[in-house]
Amino acid sequence: MKIQEFSFGNFKSFKDIQTLNLSAAKVKSKKESIDRNNVIEGKNNEDISFLKSKAIYGANASGKSNIIKAFVSFIRIVRTSVKDEKVLNFTEPFKLSTETENEPTFFQIIFWYKNTKYRYGFEADDENITAEWLYGKPKDRELPFFIRDNQEIIELDKTNYSEGNKLLSLLDDDTDENEIFRNNSLFLSTLATFGFGKLSKQLIDSFASIFVISGLGHQGMYRYAGDSLNDNKKKEYILDFLKYGDIGIEDVNAIEISSDDLPKDVDEEIRKDFDNKKKRKLLISTRKKYDKNLVSNETESFAFGDHESEGTQKLFELSPFIYDALKSKRPIIIDEFDARFHPLLTRRILELFNSVENTGSQLIFTTHDTNLLSSDLLRRDQIEFVEKDKYGASHLYSLIQFKGIRNTASFEKDYIQGKYGAIPFLGDFSKLINTEDDA
Repeated sequence: MKIQEFSFGNFKSFKDIQTLNLSAAKVKSKKESIDRNNVIEGKNNEDISFLKSKAIYGANASGKSNIIKAFVSFIRIVRTSVKDEKVLNFTEPFKLSTETENEPTFFQIIFWYKNTKYRYGFEADDENITAEWLYGKPKDRELPFFIRDNQEIIELDKTNYSEGNKLLSLLDDDTDENEIFRNNSLFLSTLATFGFGKLSKQLIDSFASIFVISGLGHQGMYRYAGDSLNDNKKKEYILDFLKYGDIGIEDVNAIEISSDDLPKDVDEEIRKDFDNKKKRKLLISTRKKYDKNLVSNETESFAFGDHESEGTQKLFELSPFIYDALKSKRPIIIDEFDARFHPLLTRRILELFNSVENTGSQLIFTTHDTNLLSSDLLRRDQIEFVEKDKYGASHLYSLIQFKGIRNTASFEKDYIQGKYGAIPFLGDFSKLINTEDDA
């Protein structure tokens, strides 16, 4: 799938509906190669081009991570609303306004799947789906496949969305008592559970294909990377990623050990963990070992989690996701992209997505790394900012919205100087130094 737009509103720090736009604007960059490399050209009946990457900047606590959380909440609700009755708790309204605190949260995504444009969205509070809609554009005109108002389907395209009509016919006889279509479950998700709901399932699977990960890492990413070592092609890619990242690791392997294999002097907490899990995978990294003449004829092995730096571990965790995203043309969204990485490394990874070789994957990321704010690297429509107003509400806007910005401008310098906003207003930190004695 390719994402054209993602919109959300009344969610956490965002009061009004905001839109993250990944369609390419009609602009010319400093270099023609940037416009050529950084854009996925539309094919067949696709009348737009798509950005391969989108960088999101803003001060601490401006709301950058809440954009990522909006993606997470949207995907989680779509995937699990049928079986998880508490999943709507992830719709957290903007609570600093009496206008919105009791209103539903809004989500909508415009995307392309198999050369067809779709627009799907819903509104929900923590108990009910209050509205839901799916539009499709199989030809020249966008058509409403279905529109839902609370528990009622008020419009349905029986031709292009016949599976919706089949489900409604099942509910006709005993709608009040039938729990298949609950007030806190999505119509699209419900349809996907039936064998005849093929399009609905395909659309939900396309949402589920979006990788949303934390740049700070977590155990799920670490396990996924460890399991990826079982795939020879993925392992080769991971090792190349580590080598190109100037890490110095020759090999990484996963071995299965039990508490009996642990040294006698191992930390008691670690031993308890192994006792509970019986057997556990341990990642081992291998590095070259040199003699006094700086000749390497042997290697040394280390426990990966204990010996390697947090930056190395992050690169290891991230590499299989990047492999899958590029190979399968899946969108990947990373919060805190630059955390624990050298600026040159983040630049190289971004260049990997903004390359001719990448023909379908999209990267969305939040960052504080201003080194990436370069007209040699990004188009103006690939740069997004988040800023809070005096009422505590976050706002999302693009560099493309600013008039008079030259293609040769120093985006980084202008941003640091406050020309685009979205920077912190810092106080005088020298006042934090107390030179007087406490006595």
